Amino acid sequence: MEQENSNVQVIPADKDKIKKIWRVAGILALVTAIEFGFAFGMAAGDVRTFIFIFLTIVKAFYIVAEFMHLGHERKSLIYSVILPMLFVVFLIFILMYQGSAILDVLH
Repeated sequence: MEQENSNVQVIPADKDKIKKIWRVAGILALVTAIEFGFAFGMAAGDVRTFIFIFLTIVKAFYIVAEFMHLGHERKSLIYSVILPMLFVVFLIFILMYQGSAILDVLH
């Protein structure tokens, strides 16, 4: 029976990549902490909802830019991803607005 020889090399951790991951995690944790602050510090209403939506979009943009590496791509690729997303968000807003208008008419 032939003995297999396995050459395993352990590569030391890249300190810059680890530092970047912790920086991204810290920024996302900070934005989440701000969201919690608004959740428990403000009364429910349109302003708080707008703040939550804005901070959620900020977190989503940062996640896409860093973890999906979209922030390091050409502008044309970024726009080809971001613009359709903005149209979908606008569509959702319009559908919610029209849906509440229909409920106002029915009551």
